[in-house]
Amino acid sequence: MRVFGNGWAKRSGARRSGGQTHLNTTFLASAIVLITGIFWGVYWLPVRAIADMGLDGAWGTAAITLAAMLFLLPFVLAGKTSFRDANRIGIASIALGGAAFALYSIGFLYGKVALVVLLWFFSPVWSVLIAKYLLGWQVPRLRLVAIAVGLVGLFIMLGGDGGLPVPGNLGEWMAFAGGLIWAFATAGMRLKSDLPPVPAAFIFALGAAVMSLAFAPFLEPLPSLVRGDLPWMMGQVVLTGGLWWGVSIAALMWATVRLDPARVGILLMTEVIFGAVTAAIFAGESLSSNEMIGGALVILCGLLEVWPTRDTVQKHG
Repeated sequence: MRVFGNGWAKRSGARRSGGQTHLNTTFLASAIVLITGIFWGVYWLPVRAIADMGLDGAWGTAAITLAAMLFLLPFVLAGKTSFRDANRIGIASIALGGAAFALYSIGFLYGKVALVVLLWFFSPVWSVLIAKYLLGWQVPRLRLVAIAVGLVGLFIMLGGDGGLPVPGNLGEWMAFAGGLIWAFATAGMRLKSDLPPVPAAFIFALGAAVMSLAFAPFLEPLPSLVRGDLPWMMGQVVLTGGLWWGVSIAALMWATVRLDPARVGILLMTEVIFGAVTAAIFAGESLSSNEMIGGALVILCGLLEVWPTRDTVQKHG
């Protein structure tokens, strides 16, 4: 009896320990996603500050992402074997995701912050369409409702004043196109990516840097920097690249695979809230009633897209 009792106690303790570890991991991953959403909600602040210092247009995002690559390079070289066995389509998908994020980053300089963020969050509509018509997946009815809600929100947000329901400036077009590209990239990442978080963040920044440098000459002339402002500007660039594109992207990639997609999607909605609030406070940007109603429907579309359905519950069960 004593042996059985001790053995049961050990097994019971191991189960409790494993359950507690899982809870701690889930809590940490949830906190990382929540903080990342808040973090990216205020990302427009350093982007515009760097532009004001002389790195305008895509030049600023190019400098930020190159700095992120330099920040991540020592960690990547330490585990360079990760690339040798990695799926090539997965690597290309990560780079494409970075390119999409570059458009999002550049868009903050040419459009209202809240609208740029909301148009980026329209990407769930593209994700559902890709899943249904390109990948041939069965799409639950709730996802189709999400598409309808998103499209209605988009029409109200962009065409509520009687004009055509299309993006109104370069920043909005960049966010809209970036969201579409992001939907294709996430499909590839979900199916093929097997890179660890840090190498993935490096490839992500690489894709963003290439996209930024491709756009930079067409948006703004080559910057002429004031020597006295250079140290402060470079400090801003390195800090923004290291924190946003290095640490936060790697941490997010670590966290998302440990959480249900619904929880990730909901927690990341903090980006919309903090983007809109900080833009109103620090940039004096306000939304019209049509933009707020349409934006609320776009957010609802995102929530419906990640909401668990009976099929996903059964699959996880």
